[in-house]
Amino acid sequence: MPFSPPQQIRASLVRGAAVAAIALGLGGCLGRTGAETTGSLSAAAARPTSEAALRQASTELGRRYDDNPGEAAVSLEYAQSLRALGQRAQAVAVLQQAAIKSPRDLTVLAAYGKALADAGRLKEAAEVLRRAHHPERPDWRILSVQGVIADQLGDFEGAQRYYVAALGIVPDEPSVLSNQGLSYALARRLGEAEAILRVAASDRRAEGRVRQNLALVLGLQGKFAEAESVLKQDMPPAEAAQTLASIKRMVAQPNSWKAMRQQADAKPAAQAGAADRPS
Repeated sequence: MPFSPPQQIRASLVRGAAVAAIALGLGGCLGRTGAETTGSLSAAAARPTSEAALRQASTELGRRYDDNPGEAAVSLEYAQSLRALGQRAQAVAVLQQAAIKSPRDLTVLAAYGKALADAGRLKEAAEVLRRAHHPERPDWRILSVQGVIADQLGDFEGAQRYYVAALGIVPDEPSVLSNQGLSYALARRLGEAEAILRVAASDRRAEGRVRQNLALVLGLQGKFAEAESVLKQDMPPAEAAQTLASIKRMVAQPNSWKAMRQQADAKPAAQAGAADRPS
């Protein structure tokens, strides 16, 4: 997929889909980064090499779903394929039925909460994810998604509590650190944001979007040369220059913090692939 600098910056500010996570996911998040807890596509649908293949796999999953609406396993796979195609409302509807049929299935509830977050229904997502998470069985991915949602609702202190709890389970996990760093950036704590994102970006497990988040925070501090150097680690020079120009335009706005908050309130785009996994 062609790289779109404005979209990339917006995705960074709202985290996942990870997600990739909103990559949501649950992990790669909500435009944020992270691992998905909603399961994987079936063998026929796993990692399709083109949109046509993904649509074909989704159609087959849809037929299986129609044969048994609300069944947990096929609902999870079908909803994931719908999210990969950007059909967020449909994914929510599929998982809502699964949650009604299996109200105590934590995997279904986690996926449903992530889908709601992807669709911008943040308060509903927060409530569903609260039910999907048991303190005696903490899941760092869900905690990370809960942090992303809290950030989008403007509760930065609450978001940090979620990230700290997640890092207590998986210390130094780069996707969680990336979300935590961006949370500090949204709260205007850029020095702390940079320090955390440097740790995340230096981890060998870190994906390119983590380094792009670091570049964003460097740019917000006027460290444009270093930001461009970081961007060039994952993209050609022309794309790095284009992305840097977008960051500079954001910084140049009369109220760049207001612009950041407005972008953070935007609905996160669904993300497909290995990064779709709160983080």
